[in-house]
Amino acid sequence: MQPDGEVTTTRASLELLYDISRELTAALDLSTVLRRVITLSMSNVGAVNGSIIVLDNSGDPIEGIINIGDRVIENAAKQLSETLNDGLAGWVIRNQSGVLIADTSQDERWLRRPDDHEKQTGPKSAVSVPLIVHQQLVGVMTLVHPSPNFFLPGHLELIQAIADQAGVAVLNARLFADSQRRARVMTALAESASVITASLDPDEVLQRILSQISEALRVETVFLALVDPQGENLKFAATSAGKDTDFTGLQTKIGEGFAGQVAQTGVGQIITDTAIHEDYSLEFERNIENKIRAIICAPLKSEGEIIGVLEALNPSEGKFDPDALEVLTGIGSLAGTAINHARLYEQVQTTEQRYHDLFQDSIDPILISDFEGNILEANRQAEIFTGLENQALLEKTIRQLLLSEEAIPGLDTGGLNLGDIHSIEAEFTSRDGSSIPIRLYVRSVDVKNYQWIIRDISERRRLDRLREDLISMIYHDLRSPLANIVSSLDVFDTMLPDDGDPAYRSLLNIALRSTERIQRLTNSLLDMSRLESGQPVVNLFPTSPILLAADSVEAVSPIATSKNQIINIKISADIPQVKIDVDMIRRVLINLLENAVKYSPPDGEITLGADIKAEQAIIWVQDSGPGIPAEENEHIFDKFTRLNPTGSQKGFGLGLAYCRLAIEGHSGRIWVDSEPGKGSRFSFTLPVEKD
Repeated sequence: MQPDGEVTTTRASLELLYDISRELTAALDLSTVLRRVITLSMSNVGAVNGSIIVLDNSGDPIEGIINIGDRVIENAAKQLSETLNDGLAGWVIRNQSGVLIADTSQDERWLRRPDDHEKQTGPKSAVSVPLIVHQQLVGVMTLVHPSPNFFLPGHLELIQAIADQAGVAVLNARLFADSQRRARVMTALAESASVITASLDPDEVLQRILSQISEALRVETVFLALVDPQGENLKFAATSAGKDTDFTGLQTKIGEGFAGQVAQTGVGQIITDTAIHEDYSLEFERNIENKIRAIICAPLKSEGEIIGVLEALNPSEGKFDPDALEVLTGIGSLAGTAINHARLYEQVQTTEQRYHDLFQDSIDPILISDFEGNILEANRQAEIFTGLENQALLEKTIRQLLLSEEAIPGLDTGGLNLGDIHSIEAEFTSRDGSSIPIRLYVRSVDVKNYQWIIRDISERRRLDRLREDLISMIYHDLRSPLANIVSSLDVFDTMLPDDGDPAYRSLLNIALRSTERIQRLTNSLLDMSRLESGQPVVNLFPTSPILLAADSVEAVSPIATSKNQIINIKISADIPQVKIDVDMIRRVLINLLENAVKYSPPDGEITLGADIKAEQAIIWVQDSGPGIPAEENEHIFDKFTRLNPTGSQKGFGLGLAYCRLAIEGHSGRIWVDSEPGKGSRFSFTLPVEKD
């Protein structure tokens, strides 16, 4: 059985701990809890001075309180940090055990500062205990009395019991403070996000960023600097210092100075007192009129890339809040994204305006439609060309504007690949009822729309008719005199004696060959006119390809010999006959051979060959010329198209056009296989005579 005195003491201690627990749990504010803990502890053990250091999860001091007599010093974590390294509090933390020092002058664990020398304050007694909650160290409390041996072992037990109660209250208050701080940070960031992203105008975005930082951190001045396109310098972009402040040309190199280091590392920094951080160069910030006392800097980031920095100077309350750097860093991430979006929006606006200007100022009528042909946009030239106002055009479709017997690309022939350009010739009916010939170009500009460019080809059609009329006139006017020339030459041929002057015979042969060539040309012009009008080829006779080839080669041999060229014939003797208009196909072969001679170099080689495939004869002429670009392979068979774009070769560009009409008139086809620098092979098919 316990003595009555001990029972009374135990009951009093329990009542004391109960009262302390109730007192401490009544508050969640960390400063209030620390003040109550130190006050209750000192009053219950008779201590004169005391201190509490609160630690975070990493063991770093985040808050502190000092009670000296009747004076209380809050936010004293920085002042007490020295005792964590070299003093009694540090020993308690490292050992996580309470300690009683009867005489501080006799114990090395007691930190003696200059104002705590024995001749100043004399020896003292002290007790220090850890604040532990569920094996987590949350702080340390130290109580001091100016008289040695004042504290007894019972005091240590009581203080430890109070510390155990206080640890829970301190941890709860610290967690509450963390949650409050986090809430303030999230609120500040949410408000900043709402304000900053409310605009896409670059200048307005910058001003909104500055305004939000000034309001969130309550500072005198805010800087915003952006990394230049070369990635070498930070260049001033905006400030809250006012319009009268001149920041023109203000910049610093990446990696130099306070702002430059943040831009290089991407890690925010804070200087609470510039007087003790002289190692930092603040030239970038010295343009403001106010003296820099404290400064905080955070990176501007967009998609993980540092695009600039934010700086806030001189908080109005004299110091930055503990969460200031976190708030500024969060705003920096939001601001970086907002600035990037504003830049992209500005680029899109500029590109759209440039496209709009090009679209409207184009000399060609341009229409934009969807894949069904509904007109969505029309430029000014389209309005002028059609004679319809913009709104009237937007109510029509592409098909309603055109009179075309051909399938319209994209509408009748399936979808177009992005970027592919197709064209057709069609007729447009104007408002007065007249028909205007047009060339229509269509391409897919994106996944939803087509672009249609209209070219008026009335003038080209008129010129084509003039050329055709001129050629027809030349043909008809040449026939009679040409016939007279041929007859006269035949008479001269019979009049020349066999043993006459060879020079006369040579001149006569030249004249005969030339007139024969003119006859071939005039006959080809006549055939072209007939074939274009739809008349069929009727004079079809079985003919040996070998004889046809030999006759054609003989006709062009003189000009080939003059260039020292060789013409080889590679046709098998057993190749079957073809059913053709002999004169017409002979002229096709002569045209192809003459072109081969013309474009092959001197001493070059030309080959005429034939094969059989699928009951068709394939006849081909291979030259050793410069070749033909792939994009020209189809166009060279069009009328008035020249093989040599430099103009060094003369002619009307009708030879290959005649060849295609003649071969297609025989139900065959003609094509070219060519590679620049390796010559060209012209091939055509003819029907084989069936047994």
